[in-house]
Amino acid sequence: MTDIDYSGFTVGMLVSAESEGKFYSAQVVTVSTSARRKKAPVKVHFMGYTAESDEWVGASRLRSKALAGELQPKAANAKQQQNKSKWVKVGDEPRQSSRKERYSMADQVARFERANKQNNRRYLDITTVFKGEAWKDKRVLVVGASKGLGLELLKELSAQGAEVLATCRKSNAEIEAAGAKKVISEVEVTEYDSLKKMADQLDGRLDYVIYNAGYFPDVKDNLETFQDAEAIKQIDVCGLGPVRCVSALKNTGRLDGSKVVVVTSQAGSIKWRFTQNKDEGGNYGHHMSRAACNIAAALMSEELKQMEIPVVMVHPGFNRTTMTSKYAHIWDKEGAVEAAIGAKRVLHEASKVTMKTSGKFINAEDGLEIPW
Repeated sequence: MTDIDYSGFTVGMLVSAESEGKFYSAQVVTVSTSARRKKAPVKVHFMGYTAESDEWVGASRLRSKALAGELQPKAANAKQQQNKSKWVKVGDEPRQSSRKERYSMADQVARFERANKQNNRRYLDITTVFKGEAWKDKRVLVVGASKGLGLELLKELSAQGAEVLATCRKSNAEIEAAGAKKVISEVEVTEYDSLKKMADQLDGRLDYVIYNAGYFPDVKDNLETFQDAEAIKQIDVCGLGPVRCVSALKNTGRLDGSKVVVVTSQAGSIKWRFTQNKDEGGNYGHHMSRAACNIAAALMSEELKQMEIPVVMVHPGFNRTTMTSKYAHIWDKEGAVEAAIGAKRVLHEASKVTMKTSGKFINAEDGLEIPW
């Protein structure tokens, strides 16, 4: 048997690396020439997992065309696998693994199928982990609460004993009957003066600000039928709206001591476009507006850091609302849930917001991060 030649491995190279008897996508972090690292000279980072999971591996645990020599990769034996395994948490759901998963899965269908296969109760039944009592006596401003997810957030918060202040463009019987302490109507998130007027109607401190206002028109939006006016409107509501809202609250002294949750969408992840929009692109206004929303929230999280006001982005999951009704034909296949369930998912994640999570982009379906 000849010595193994690792000279073909370079930092950043993508490889397959073994852990617990299975091979995973990984990236080369370091290639050591130290004699003490002779048996395992390649440090790899497992894609989608935290840096704590990085490992030093040798040829038997690598698959790559860069690997030269006679030694062939082989899986760890059962005893090694048993010794390495331990219980960790994936989102809120425990499973056996030596790594803690960080990122959610891009493929919506595969994500839902995996949750069913693993019987992931956090994903499939949020009521098993949702602790509504965390919201008792909390003072919460919900911006955009007249229907859909916003209305269900209002209902759930009220049911859990929160003091809810709700905004809408036009009031209706449902929002008036949903239990809010105060309903502020005629709030237009595309106008700063309107949001300042809303802020002036508030008194006392807010524990949470949940920005839920959104706009997603039922139009065909691709290069052949580009909807520039609709795209600008979506960016105005979804991208600039949160900034106007937070700015108005800050400048009127209503933001001190608050936690800010921006309800956004997985559509804002550039990386996921190559999976979710593979070979078709399209929906320019929708995706651009959510990318704008996310960069705005990230910037606000930095600006508000000195005030210790966390800002977190939350994708509420796929919800069965009028806004997504054009996708009703795939609701079942992709695991879409009623808005009442989506509201519990959002509130479950919102209740965990701290300065440590500020600036993060969270998928409320599984509690994992969505990559930019």
